[in-house]
Amino acid sequence: MLSDKLDDPPPRSLIVGNSGGIGAAFERQLRARGMLVTGLSRSLPTSSHQMSVDLSREHTIETAAVQLRDQAPFSLILVCTGLLHNENLKPEKALRELDQDNLMQLFAVNAVGPALVAKHFIPLLPKSGRCIFAALSARVGSIGDNRLGGWHGYRASKAALNMLIKTISIELARTRPEAICVGLHPGTVDTDLSKPFQRAVPSDRLFSAETSAAHLLTVLDNLDPTDTGHCFAWDGTEIAP
Repeated sequence: MLSDKLDDPPPRSLIVGNSGGIGAAFERQLRARGMLVTGLSRSLPTSSHQMSVDLSREHTIETAAVQLRDQAPFSLILVCTGLLHNENLKPEKALRELDQDNLMQLFAVNAVGPALVAKHFIPLLPKSGRCIFAALSARVGSIGDNRLGGWHGYRASKAALNMLIKTISIELARTRPEAICVGLHPGTVDTDLSKPFQRAVPSDRLFSAETSAAHLLTVLDNLDPTDTGHCFAWDGTEIAP
């Protein structure tokens, strides 16, 4: 992922959601690799390498993309946002618990937001050479792997994200044949998103954000253009659609 020539400029990466646990871990590890990292999040900027965006408001994404054109190309774009629960929303255990507003919120954050990031930021990928657009997905978004039911909105919104990734990858390959567009399942990570659901997770499968980010960077390092359009788990295994 890094330049091979000493006189090449350091590669640039963009992390959407760098204020969250996994996003922040990605940023630290990419900086340690020598990459220049720009972060986007809903938080107020704390440095010149961070900008504020709201993925539910497309104009903020478009504005950020316009402002970052002079930093392009970005060889790696990571979307690390996601919603499973908040004070007004929790995963549904049964069909009777479906709520229209909650469903719309889940789709807005988990599917529509990353798609809009792709719309405005994929043009900032290099036109030639290996580059990556990746978004955090989830194993529960796999239709083929769904054997328990429940979590209707989260599952469906992540399944929608996986379809968007597949569709985007097909279009992307027409103009950037060496580009890779994938979904990533980080495993169960010890962050606020998973805290209410960690009780049944074996200790060796509850990852710190640093561990999860390290796993996923290894996965990305080993991908090639034939892998585009697919979703991969933290251990490199492909997740069924």
